[in-house]
Amino acid sequence: MEAGQISPGLEPKASGRGGFSRALAERPITAMIVRRSLLGLLTIVMIAIIVYAATTVIPGDAATAILGNTATPGRVEKLRAELGLDEPVLTRFWNWATDAIQLDFGNSLSGGVAQTQVGQTAESTPVTALVGERIGNSVVLVAAAAIISTILGLITGVYAAYRRDGFFDTVGSVISLVASALPEFVVAIFCVLLFATSVFTWFPAISVLAPGASILSEPEKLVLPVLALVIVVTPYMFRMTRGAMIEALDSDYVEFARMKGASTTQIAFRHALPNALPPIIQVVGLNLLFLAGGIVLVEAIFTFPGIGLLLVEAINGRDVPTIQYIVILLAVFYVALNIVTDVLVLLVTPRRRYPR
Repeated sequence: MEAGQISPGLEPKASGRGGFSRALAERPITAMIVRRSLLGLLTIVMIAIIVYAATTVIPGDAATAILGNTATPGRVEKLRAELGLDEPVLTRFWNWATDAIQLDFGNSLSGGVAQTQVGQTAESTPVTALVGERIGNSVVLVAAAAIISTILGLITGVYAAYRRDGFFDTVGSVISLVASALPEFVVAIFCVLLFATSVFTWFPAISVLAPGASILSEPEKLVLPVLALVIVVTPYMFRMTRGAMIEALDSDYVEFARMKGASTTQIAFRHALPNALPPIIQVVGLNLLFLAGGIVLVEAIFTFPGIGLLLVEAINGRDVPTIQYIVILLAVFYVALNIVTDVLVLLVTPRRRYPR
């Protein structure tokens, strides 16, 4: 055997852990998905613990909310025993957590109020079924607001960047600053006053539907809630698109394209916009996250039959399982959307898709 050679059976072998780490390092997108999924799972577990702890300190309970303050202590204690509210907190949390892992989040505590008040057994409704009846309406609301605000913000942001410091850019920047400073409930009330009651009566002021009905069956009741959300989130899309496009238009590669005689359309959509996509995708993701939380106030104002209004009703009725399920559902949506947004940013950024 020549000097410096290593016996075939003595070659250094990478450990399984090191080999797995190198495999992930060679696949940035896979590594990011694995890492963010694990962190997201930990986040959801922590949120579940915090939410459960927070719901246990809410004044009163479902038994009192169902029977009212005029009920006798005996009736309240009997109903608390039927609902399992007399068990220790840790026991209730352990039972809830083990059932939640099996996708069983329990029954609504405020179900079957009429039967309980007349002394019969309450027929509780599973919270998954209760939320399932309304989640479709909320998805339609969020999707419509997201699509409209993204298109408007993208078009106006690109145009403002091309007309930098012009009339449209100046006026648009001022309007976006004012609109972004207004809370969504103020914008919602303003929309009701302007388009439903005081000035015009074009659209319904509230979005009440029959139980189990879809908002698509009465689309006119969708207009004002969508308009309120669009007014709130479009300014963020406009400002981020404008800033990203201005930075791209000032870059060397765009200047080189101008020197080669590229047209305005080619510069905008072939050179500037593709390189401005990463921050634009991030702000779209942030807007979706904001909409997921912003629907609570908007749905409450318009009596829109979605999960936001259901969450408010559950809080007022001390319906702890419904509160927990909706919050966990929103947490999962937040984690999943963050991962999807980061993956899309990697896909449109070639230099970050490959290992260094």
